[in-house]
Amino acid sequence: MMLVIVDYGVGNLGSMANMLRKIGCPAKVSADPEDVLAADKLILPGVGAFDQGIESLHRHGLVDALRKQVMVRGTPLLGVCLGMQLLGCTSEEGSMTGLGFIDARTVRFPGRMGEVTLRVPHMGWNVVHPRKEDMIFLGLESINRFYFVHSYHVECADPDNILGLTSYGKNFVSVLRHGNIWGVQFHPEKSHRFGMQLLKNFVEMN
Repeated sequence: MMLVIVDYGVGNLGSMANMLRKIGCPAKVSADPEDVLAADKLILPGVGAFDQGIESLHRHGLVDALRKQVMVRGTPLLGVCLGMQLLGCTSEEGSMTGLGFIDARTVRFPGRMGEVTLRVPHMGWNVVHPRKEDMIFLGLESINRFYFVHSYHVECADPDNILGLTSYGKNFVSVLRHGNIWGVQFHPEKSHRFGMQLLKNFVEMN
């Protein structure tokens, strides 16, 4: 199996590659559209701003390759943090159009919820509450803790796409799925054994 971590110049991908190596699945880190088109599974990571991310994907010629491989051929894709947000259509953080693989938009956490002041970004360990059964949660249903660093979160137009919720002032979407596409708002590569299990699930699912 060829697993490709899409490198579009946004974020340090070494920790993701190292975590995958630990579970026995070496991945190819690549910015080459031809590698994307040859992949059996794809991981789209990312940190930083929405417009910067989508501009970089276009600049590297990766948008068309991702669309063909994921939307036409049905190759499994896991979007991580900014990578999850880029799967949607729009973001309050910028003015550019996202990949549009899922009907969703990205919004900023409010600084205040009623009388409660929220620290933004949401940073640190938090729990994901699964909303439905899915292979991505295998071995994680009863207890899990993942590491988050983000100021924006995804809102799905179709509630059926929501796999997991996390509470920070309100419940927000921390895991989504649309067919062969998964997205997680946290960083599994920084989430120790919980992140290792989730990545193992993605790698091993048919």
